[in-house]
Amino acid sequence: MSTLTTFDLPIRGMTCASCAGRVERALAKVAEVTGVSVNLANEQVRLEAPAESLQQLVAAVSAAGYEVPSERLELAISGMTCASCAGRIERTLAQQAGVMSVSVNLATEHAQLQVLHGTDLDALLQAVSQAGYQASQLSATQNAPASAGKQLQRERWMLLLAILLTLPLVIPMLVAPFGLHWMLPAWAQFALATPVQFIFGARFYRAAWSALRAKTGNMDQLVAIGTSAAYGLSLYQWSVAPAGGMPHLYFEASAVIITLILLGKYLESRAKRQTSSAIRALQALRPERALRLRDGSEQWVALNELQLGDRIVVKPGERFPVDGQVTEGRSHADEALISGESLPQPKQPGDTVTAGAINGEGRLLIETTALGAETVLSRIIRLVEDAQAAKAPIQKLVDKVSRIFVPSVLLIALATLLVWLALGAGIETALLNAVAVLVIACPCALGLATPTAIMAGTGVAARHGILIKDAEALEVAHSVSLVAFDKTGTLTSGSPRITHLQAVDGDNKQLLQLAGALQRGSEHPLAKAVLDQCTEQQLTLAEVSDSKALSGRGIEGRIGQRQLALGNKRLLEEHWLQNQTLIAEALAWEAEGRTLSWLIEVAPQPQVLGLFAFGDTLKEGAADAIRALTAQGIDSHLISGDNKGSVNAVAKVLGITTAHAQVLPANKAAIISELKKDAVVAMVGDGINDAPALAAADVGIAMGSGTDVAMHAAGITLMRGDPRLVADALDISKRTYNKIRQNLFWAFAYNLIGIPLAAAGLLNPMLAGAAMALSSVSVVSNALLLKTWKPKTREKIAE
Repeated sequence: MSTLTTFDLPIRGMTCASCAGRVERALAKVAEVTGVSVNLANEQVRLEAPAESLQQLVAAVSAAGYEVPSERLELAISGMTCASCAGRIERTLAQQAGVMSVSVNLATEHAQLQVLHGTDLDALLQAVSQAGYQASQLSATQNAPASAGKQLQRERWMLLLAILLTLPLVIPMLVAPFGLHWMLPAWAQFALATPVQFIFGARFYRAAWSALRAKTGNMDQLVAIGTSAAYGLSLYQWSVAPAGGMPHLYFEASAVIITLILLGKYLESRAKRQTSSAIRALQALRPERALRLRDGSEQWVALNELQLGDRIVVKPGERFPVDGQVTEGRSHADEALISGESLPQPKQPGDTVTAGAINGEGRLLIETTALGAETVLSRIIRLVEDAQAAKAPIQKLVDKVSRIFVPSVLLIALATLLVWLALGAGIETALLNAVAVLVIACPCALGLATPTAIMAGTGVAARHGILIKDAEALEVAHSVSLVAFDKTGTLTSGSPRITHLQAVDGDNKQLLQLAGALQRGSEHPLAKAVLDQCTEQQLTLAEVSDSKALSGRGIEGRIGQRQLALGNKRLLEEHWLQNQTLIAEALAWEAEGRTLSWLIEVAPQPQVLGLFAFGDTLKEGAADAIRALTAQGIDSHLISGDNKGSVNAVAKVLGITTAHAQVLPANKAAIISELKKDAVVAMVGDGINDAPALAAADVGIAMGSGTDVAMHAAGITLMRGDPRLVADALDISKRTYNKIRQNLFWAFAYNLIGIPLAAAGLLNPMLAGAAMALSSVSVVSNALLLKTWKPKTREKIAE
């Protein structure tokens, strides 16, 4: 039986004694829970349960219809050097009271926690400190690029000074092959190596001591033990050397190892900073102040002084400081870094604008609709940060390996020392081989392999309008073999357009003018479609008198001396009209799922004037999207609640062979579940009715132009309503996952190959140090190659 811990859980939503009883019964059903006591007055429950059962307790309360309030904390962690460190901090925090989940990211040096509301922050920080590291709640200052830049500058100076002291120790080795044999005196070698060992190498000793106090191991212990052994052996050789003799010293080995590792750390830090460049670029989009218009006067104010409804003046070339709606002026907005849309978007009264976008040529007055954390830009930053901080499932293997890695290496090094001594080698040879084992066995590359690839992949995707919200979606997306599309709003525009029109006398322009005149002022979707077409063709519309709506049939009005009506087939039946010429067209258009409207003249001469067909038009790029998926070997299905004619017509045009029509929202999820039996399925949708299917799919992909519900249910959000981004999202997911696998292969390969070579005496400590530094740098550099990725579908269009 597990050791029991006392939990005090806050409960939200209880209103009476029966609620308290329901919560108590729900918690009592969880395995090994005892002593459940619900206090309705202070909305808390006290119980005893295994320490690791917090998630089950929260799930039980949620299933009973109540909520355990929680909050998200983000901590900045300093002192981590390898995957073992990240794993240790993660385990330490997970054991603290109130922590529901925790993820530590070595690349960003952040820890993300989901904790019960009211959890003691100081206790969490103290726990990290006792584990040998330093933690603080993440603030805007810590997250600023300037802070990271100063740290990188300090590392650069430390490295340069270490190189200057190490070079004189290395030069004799470099010139020896050319017949120049000379050596610095022992005292000079000691004077040069000692600052490198104990000043520039102090970071390794500090971190090693912290890990030792926490009764665990890390990379710094390997470096500290290895270089101290080489340094100590040199002191011993110097002390026993005869007067005037030149002992065989290894000061250069310890100094070179530390300098090479510092070089690797510097390059690694610089590369890691580049992986987070997408976040910094997004953060830089936020202006610090806005020009507010109040009582007829303009005044610059800080963003935190703004309120919803404030009117903001945005001049040409300035960034929009808030999300808002244009109330005055016309311009274009460059939204490339937010949505990935390369072309400036026209803005006029009634249009929405997004914080961070750049205003074009016109002065705009906007009304504030969202501030601070609620702006689109802030939500994008938050989503990208969450994805970059999350762990991919493949990382679990690394966590298991890193936990036993350092103790295993120490045992291998000890065995190397003993075996060489047993084989009759001198203490110098045995010790140097053991040192080489310690130095080359660096778990840094293992810890960086996954997070750096995720950071680079999600960052470059965000710049092109693809928000990958969690690492699990990223990992699963690479294996998608079937994509199911919703129709309306996803592959089609979501609003009706005139798809066909036919005048009896052949004058389609006049037919459209008459229909447009009748529809003036109407808010009906079909009326809007007619008026939009008239606007596009720049048609002049006549004045209408005696206009009236015909319930369930259409609209009627007088234009000049003619009484006209526009509506459905019931109008023809009421006026005993028909036209054999248009009947065939009507039947064909109805078979395509089109909505029909007849224009008739009621007086003075009753007659049919023409026929309109309305339908949801395909989005630009819908056909390209399907072709791009087919080229990747991915099948496409269409799942829609629309009628069979409309759905089948869209499927035929796009080349989709399997279409499901008249599907209810609940049944969409059932179809997805059925498809998942034979394929890894991605679902693409934009509406509330798509949310169940998005959640049921292996990967949910939501259109950013759709509803918030759809975006919350999906693992990937496309910031533009462009279906071509679906293929691009799957492509960057595949490339990122491939980088993760490549990184893990090289990280394991360095150790699997390097440790045996070092133990066999085939690697001297300095080469081992260089290999160790190279392993981390190569892993991060490989991940950074993802930054060159560009959407394939957009490239083809450009061509």
